Formats: sequence, C-alpha cells, structure tokens
Amino acid sequence: MTLSQSAGELFDQDYRDALATLSDGSVHRRFDPYLDIDWDAPEFEIDPDDPRWVLSPEFDPLGATSWYRSQPLARQIEIGKWRTTNVIKVGAAFESILIRGMMQYIMKLPNGSPEFRYCLHEMTEECNHIQMFQELVNRIGVDVPGMRRLFRMLSPYIGVAGGYAHVILFIGILGGEEPIDHYQKALIRDGDSVPPAVLRTMQIHIAEEARHISFAGEFLAAHLARMNPASKAVCALAFPLAMRWLAGEIMAPPRSFARQFDIPEQVMREAFWQAPPSRRILSGYFGDMRKLATDLGLLNPITRPLWSLLHIDGPVSRYRSEPERGMRAAG
Repeated sequence: MTLSQSAGELFDQDYRDALATLSDGSVHRRFDPYLDIDWDAPEFEIDPDDPRWVLSPEFDPLGATSWYRSQPLARQIEIGKWRTTNVIKVGAAFESILIRGMMQYIMKLPNGSPEFRYCLHEMTEECNHIQMFQELVNRIGVDVPGMRRLFRMLSPYIGVAGGYAHVILFIGILGGEEPIDHYQKALIRDGDSVPPAVLRTMQIHIAEEARHISFAGEFLAAHLARMNPASKAVCALAFPLAMRWLAGEIMAPPRSFARQFDIPEQVMREAFWQAPPSRRILSGYFGDMRKLATDLGLLNPITRPLWSLLHIDGPVSRYRSEPERGMRAAG
C-alpha cells in the first residue's frame, strides 16, 4: 500500500476522485497573468473617463441609490472607478488570507494526503490572481486602500487561526469568494458593461475560481461527514455568520471612500445594507451557498431564522451559478 492510499483511506473514493480531477484541471487548464493578458495591447488601455466605470444599479448597492444616479456622469465615473478598483484590491488581500490559512492547514497533513497536492495547485493560482489584480490596480492608477482598517489588521491572524480550524476556514473561503464570483459573473452576463482590461481579469478569475469553489464544497462535505453532532451544529451557525461578515468586508468600502467623495451617511447606510435594493443584492450573492448549506444539512429549520436575520436568506440555486433573475422567477 502506498502512502497516498494509506492517507486517502480517511476519505471515500468519490472525494479522492474529485481531488484528482481538480488537480488535473489545474495542470492542464491554467492561466498566467503575464502570458494570458497582453497588458500593453491597445484594447486593454485604461481610459479614466470610460463610461463603463459607472456602477450598475442592478448589481452594485451604491449604484442602486438615487443619490448616485443623480450625480453628473463624470462624478459617477470617478466614484465607480474608485469603487471597482478597491474591490479588486480587497480581492487580492482576501486571496492572501486564503493562502495563509491553507498553507497552515496542509503543513499538518500526513504524507500521501490527497488534499496536499490540490491545495498547493490552488495556492499557486491564487498567487497568480494576486499578481493579476495588483497589476490591474496599478494600471488603473487609483490609489485605493483595499480592506477596511480592522480587517487589514486582523488578516494575518485570521489566516493562521484558520489553519487550525480548517472547516471554519473553508466556510470562510466560500464566504469571501462567493460575493466576488457572483458580482463578476453578473457583470459579464450584462455584456460590455466593464472596461476590457477589467473584463479579461474577471474572465480568468472566474474560470479558476470555479475549481476553488468546487473544492471548498467537496472539502466541507468530506470533513463534515466525520464530525460529531455538536461540531456540526457549530458549523451550521458559523456558516451564515461567515457569509454575512465577509460579504460586508469585501463588498462594502472603507470609511475613507465616503469622506473622499462626500457621500452622505444616510446614502452609505442605504447602500450597505439597509435599503431593499441593497438587501436584494446582498441576498443574491448566496443562492449557491444556500444550496450547498442545504445539501450539507447546515441550512435547516433551526438555522434558517439566522439566515433571515442576517438578510442572506432567499431562493436556493437550482444549479451552480444560476442567474439571480432565474431564481426569482422560479421562486
């Protein structure tokens, strides 16, 4: 018996097969931010006055406010460019937390663990995403801070702690990846609504994040099956709390944003997340996660009120990445 077979016996064959498939995909279908994006091509040149920087009223909570829509076009562009750039910067920072936690986790694994190889593939891809996102931020030329101050201060410790609470870590990974993934897919489906350089980075990110999100779901299913009822109950409570917390950290801007653009406090409260349009957007991030949590037994009659209290309840996706309008129609 090989080391891989011995370590793999902790999990069923379906999980081991899924890991092998995901690893194979990382080897044969991968992207490099400097080989697969011709940054200096004319079509990827950043136009600071491009009207495609304007925030979508359907997909962006600030873009949905009447205050934003009443601003002159030049102001909408300026605000939208800053906000888009900052979300990209936050995405890069979140990837760094994921890498810290995942590295901490895999270094405790036994020789032959089937998870070790795929986790390293994923971390390699996340490093490429950080390079890609930072290159895009640099070329846009807006000096954004990224994460909010407290989250930035805690981020090194969150990653390390996650390596020792690995199921919570992967719940958090989904909580951070899903809002960005949902937002980017919605913009791409909307057509030519973002500048070409931003669109290209989104396309690459979505293609590889599909593997990462799939792995996180498989990981949770495999590990939850080995947990006792009390531990599962903790995870059932942690799941919606992590989703809501991380959606706020990633999609809501820091306070300096409102100060810089003289955005009234009431408008910021409306956008993040008190008004009905913004709560619809917030809930829409998690259709896939509601399906996953239901399949895992984590979204149940006991925990459902918590999802509702956090304003992340709603229809369950019928299939992966179902557009929100399809879920609303089905519901």
